[in-house]
Amino acid sequence: MRRIISMRNIVKKYFIDQPNELEILHGLDLEINEGEFTAIVGPSGSGKSTLMNIIGALDKPTSGFYELNGTDISQLDDSELSEIRNKEIGFVFQNFNLISRTNAIENVELPMLYAGVGRKERRKRAEELLELVGMSDRADHNPNELSGGQKQRIAIARALINTPSIILADEPTGALDSATGRMVMDIFHKLHKEEKKTIILITHSPELASETERILTINDGNIVSDSKGGVTDALS
Repeated sequence: MRRIISMRNIVKKYFIDQPNELEILHGLDLEINEGEFTAIVGPSGSGKSTLMNIIGALDKPTSGFYELNGTDISQLDDSELSEIRNKEIGFVFQNFNLISRTNAIENVELPMLYAGVGRKERRKRAEELLELVGMSDRADHNPNELSGGQKQRIAIARALINTPSIILADEPTGALDSATGRMVMDIFHKLHKEEKKTIILITHSPELASETERILTINDGNIVSDSKGGVTDALS
């Protein structure tokens, strides 16, 4: 199985060389293979948000090696990191991060727009993804006309638009009621099982983590356990 993420001895410090220097990640190692559905779980202050930002190329490690889909992320400059984020990583956030004055289909198209893809190709791909997440009938609606669950389905479609190497979902059900959250998790399961997507779920919830294939528990800046989740046959 092809490796998508390889991290070696990842250290992240803030306020370097100052009296209040703070080390959040302490030489962390991590490997994730193509097609895995992985949860990273841990309490507040455990380092999971810092790790998520590094996985998502939103931040760089202070030291260590990080390779994403064959690219050494730790050596890239800001513009190169921006390109990696757009092409290789599909983000799904707790608060949706949709553009309020832009309708659903145009929100979905945005990463392709930034990548310089023509309007006709963008629109065709966005229409396919809206159908995939069951939102074709809301294509012309602005975010303020959508429920929380509908917004998150739009965000998932947007995350998929550039066919990224990984989907990075940060507490994707945190702002939703339990029934709507269930619907969103069902979409992730569908993407994993039918589309063979590599999904990394960042969560504080053991219940959500148990729905994945693999559970990485982080505490005090280290991965303290690597265990099987409840989904063991999703790729069979």
